[in-house]
Amino acid sequence: MLVIPAIDLKGSRCVRLRQGRMSDETVFSNVPEEMAIRWHQCGARRLHIVDLDGAVKGRPVNTEVIKRIVKAVPIPVELGGGIRDMAVLDAYIELGLDYVILGTVACKDPEFVRQACRVYPGQIILGIDAKDGLVAVEAWTEATRQGPMELAKQFEDAGIAAVIYTDISRDGMRTGCNVAATRELARSTHIPVIASGGISGLADVLEIVPLKKDGVIGMITGRALYDGSLDLAEAISVCENPQK
Repeated sequence: MLVIPAIDLKGSRCVRLRQGRMSDETVFSNVPEEMAIRWHQCGARRLHIVDLDGAVKGRPVNTEVIKRIVKAVPIPVELGGGIRDMAVLDAYIELGLDYVILGTVACKDPEFVRQACRVYPGQIILGIDAKDGLVAVEAWTEATRQGPMELAKQFEDAGIAAVIYTDISRDGMRTGCNVAATRELARSTHIPVIASGGISGLADVLEIVPLKKDGVIGMITGRALYDGSLDLAEAISVCENPQK
């Protein structure tokens, strides 16, 4: 099972937000590519990047920083935030990203997601962010009337590489992942699921590991790594050798 470090970009810096609030940030680095190198050296086999400014504005904002991160590490990089049309998607793939995460646009233009999967098979990830059981879009500022399972099922035949499921209420709060909701989603779809939001330490990692049998292939963690409450190398070891 993958442990994927998160690098959230705001104003060209590496930050973490609490519950997605842009006004509630903690800056962890002014040179995000150095964080990428650090996580790679700790054993990360994939990186997760979010262009927070892009998610709010609906267009790429931190492109130059993203380019530096991709060049800095030899491991796959996935990116979400502000991707609304094929021109932007094309540019990101050409830049060297291995996976592109589509969230808001999946609710507002599902045919675009299907088109993206046809053009870039195996490289499109569906981002499902939920609060109180409903999907939220536009950088988590707008609620929908759709549930996570309902959204995932719409794309089961599209060729989605994975679903990243985030419980917004837990993101950046170090209150533990919403294991029950993640398990329920994974069991409801044949698309692999990646857990996200709330990991505070190794105990939370250990709670997610058993979900592998349900179709969960990894977990994304950010704040716990940056504040030192989770050791990335140890987490990776536990996930790759769960019997130890």
